[in-house]
Amino acid sequence: MIRRAVLIVLGLIWLGPTYLLLVNAARPAASYDPSKAWQPSGSFALFDNIAKAVDSANLSESLASTALYSIVSPALGVLIGALAGYTIVVLRLRHGFWWFLLIFGGTIFPSQMLLVPLFVGYSDLGLYDTRGGLLLVYTAINVPLAAFVLRNFYSGVAFSIFEAARMDGATTWRIFWRIYLPLSVSALAAVFILEFTFIWNDLIFGLTLTQTEDVRPVMTALAGLMTDVYAGTPVPVGLAAGLMVSLPTVLLFLATQRLFARGLSLGSV
Repeated sequence: MIRRAVLIVLGLIWLGPTYLLLVNAARPAASYDPSKAWQPSGSFALFDNIAKAVDSANLSESLASTALYSIVSPALGVLIGALAGYTIVVLRLRHGFWWFLLIFGGTIFPSQMLLVPLFVGYSDLGLYDTRGGLLLVYTAINVPLAAFVLRNFYSGVAFSIFEAARMDGATTWRIFWRIYLPLSVSALAAVFILEFTFIWNDLIFGLTLTQTEDVRPVMTALAGLMTDVYAGTPVPVGLAAGLMVSLPTVLLFLATQRLFARGLSLGSV
């Protein structure tokens, strides 16, 4: 009984911010009162607030750009990471462990350390404020995690599979594409989901490397909604926008939670 009561209290504390978000995002913008934030409103204005946010910050273009970054970059990242894991483990690349450390070692540095070099380099190369530039940096950031997971996964696959395919005359590329890649679908999906979420929620690279509305990610546009550029934006409008842009990642996890859990367990072999 005590354990159940403690769990209920902790659950209510955890759900408190979510309740505040939902209640105030659905409140009419003109009737927002901080002193009554915990009280539900008699009117439901969530969709009106979302429409105002989309118009104010032009979120439609940012959503389209973010969808592009969040799908293409993780897809390229997991493919390159799978190729790296396959080359190191299955093809037994010389000094493969050190190559793996070189690939994965970049993750030990905080993202903030990369901002100034990236900004200077992108400005010099003409990649600043371009979709191609963001696709490039997001893909590069996603490769180490994919290489780590797929290296572990391929280490648990019997090497005799590769030997048998080679004896049948298959090329190394064909073996990867037709055998190893299909075997690792669950692990690839788990990494893709993680990287999709990271890119969708990214703010720091979007703030540093973009400027125009049709290139910047949605989280950058959402942050701009509450700045001086959009001074006077009602709190319910900002909350409604935050709720809207967070739904894709929530729905993705709910739809793929079993595949995600299975992929992580396979990747930890």
